[in-house]
Amino acid sequence: MTDAAPLLLVDIDGVISLFGVPTPERAVAHSIEGTLHSIDGTPHFLSSTAAAHLLALDALYELVWASGWEERADEHLPHLLGLPPGLPFLRFTRDVGGQSAPKAHWKLEAIDAFAGERPLAWIDDAFNDACHGWAQARPAPTLLVQTEPKVGLTAAEAGVLAAWAGAVGA
Repeated sequence: MTDAAPLLLVDIDGVISLFGVPTPERAVAHSIEGTLHSIDGTPHFLSSTAAAHLLALDALYELVWASGWEERADEHLPHLLGLPPGLPFLRFTRDVGGQSAPKAHWKLEAIDAFAGERPLAWIDDAFNDACHGWAQARPAPTLLVQTEPKVGLTAAEAGVLAAWAGAVGA
């Protein structure tokens, strides 16, 4: 194990890019602020609230993009949301037929290869049983934090992540 900060693997869709534009009621209830953008011709409501939480967590973690956006995250999100440029990103193997490792989550192989035995937290909106089994079996401390895709990363999840980073670093 290393003295480096734990990794924070960050999904984008359902964490920063919310599913749908928040209704005024949902925006108030969850303190969501953000703006609508067209990225590669697709509309995305990007949560500046989630971005602010990530900026705060950047002091506790090494942030890594763990999204199908891959290198496109760095092409778009730093200038749209004020996030740090040049964050590492995971590259995923695409199995068009869906036949390789059908019971595993499509991100696990890339996460394992990148993280090795470093402690990590992973924030995503789409965990499955394979993710939870993988996290429990890892030799290093591992935390999975799930978001609601219409709300994204909120103060509640950011608080859990900050407390966990503090406990792992202690």
